[in-house]
Amino acid sequence: MKYTNPIALTLTLTVYGLCAMRVAPAFAQQEINITEYLDATGFPKPIPVNISGFTGEADTVLKNDLLFMGMANVGPDQAKYLITGSNADRVEGRVIEKINKHSLLAKAYTGGKLRAQVHALADDIAQVITGKPGIAQTKVAFKVETGRPASTGGRVSEVYIADYDGHNPIAVTQDNSTVAAPCWAGRDALYYGSYKGRGIQVYFHRLTTGERRAVTRFPGSNMSPAVSPDGRKLAMILSKSGSPDLYVSDLDGSNLKQLTATREAESSPCWSPDSRSICYVSRDRGPASLYVVAAAGGTPRRLATSGVPNATEPDWSPDGKWIIFTAMFRDFQLCLVPATGGTAMTIVAGEDPSWAPNSRAVIFCRGPDHAKSLSLLDVPTKQVKTIARFSESNSQPSWAK
Repeated sequence: MKYTNPIALTLTLTVYGLCAMRVAPAFAQQEINITEYLDATGFPKPIPVNISGFTGEADTVLKNDLLFMGMANVGPDQAKYLITGSNADRVEGRVIEKINKHSLLAKAYTGGKLRAQVHALADDIAQVITGKPGIAQTKVAFKVETGRPASTGGRVSEVYIADYDGHNPIAVTQDNSTVAAPCWAGRDALYYGSYKGRGIQVYFHRLTTGERRAVTRFPGSNMSPAVSPDGRKLAMILSKSGSPDLYVSDLDGSNLKQLTATREAESSPCWSPDSRSICYVSRDRGPASLYVVAAAGGTPRRLATSGVPNATEPDWSPDGKWIIFTAMFRDFQLCLVPATGGTAMTIVAGEDPSWAPNSRAVIFCRGPDHAKSLSLLDVPTKQVKTIARFSESNSQPSWAK
């Protein structure tokens, strides 16, 4: 997929910002033209910005946030936007379009910890420069192995949530059992598999109240829940009929419909952004491959991933353009293919990818079994930042959309 015209899209936005930072704020309205330049694969190229005035943790956090939102910190002579500020008693930030000296943002941030203030500034910067919501204040869920043996076999693992960059981890479960594959249902609830009861069942867990209930109670395996983007349906893998197959139901597990019926195991369902299709993994025709099937039922279609063997663990980008997945070469590699299928591109070593809401960044894991750590990836530039590991092993991340 190549683009001969580097200018892909121009947007006109109306932006509201604080004009003064140390006096009573007055609101100003102005229009900003945003032009996206695309690389050879169709991703927006990093926007050159120059960041100055921040120190210590604030400087590090801001540069990291903006990297995964499509901005590159360069010298002032190369920058299109000048980002200045300070972080003494509070975080203050300004954004100036260098070519015409237009002020796009001037705002002070108070309340909460320093990191939270910087994340809020980063999201505002992303909005005025790229015209898209930022991701710095989003959350991720993931599996944490503690290293202790579980009564169900294997090792004790729990579901955790954290800021997107791994800070402020909080335990969601304390079951002293084994969990698998957490996924988000909106911003305040999760689904995941757990051996808390008899065998592995799918559980719903509301974070704000602590409410938790089993969605499935079938014999055999009940795992890999995936909530549709419209928040109406739940895909999962059940083995109640023998071989693990793909099913879809309402969020409470009712109105269950079987979508596949093969001798080989299906796994890892994920949804298209319009909630009409599900991509999943099947070994029905040999090596693990990606398939797409209508959520309402129908004949599955094999998705071409030319040049890449053993495709597993897919995730569909929120903008609908891409599917990122894990492939096994000598080691696990993250690969990218157009959502319509085609030639797959190998990106970096890793597994278990999950897209950010901006369809640019990805969180994934890598490392040896029982010692995995999470990492962040800027897909078009292939820049990676490893997140500090919490406890023994972190894996199976899911980015809240």
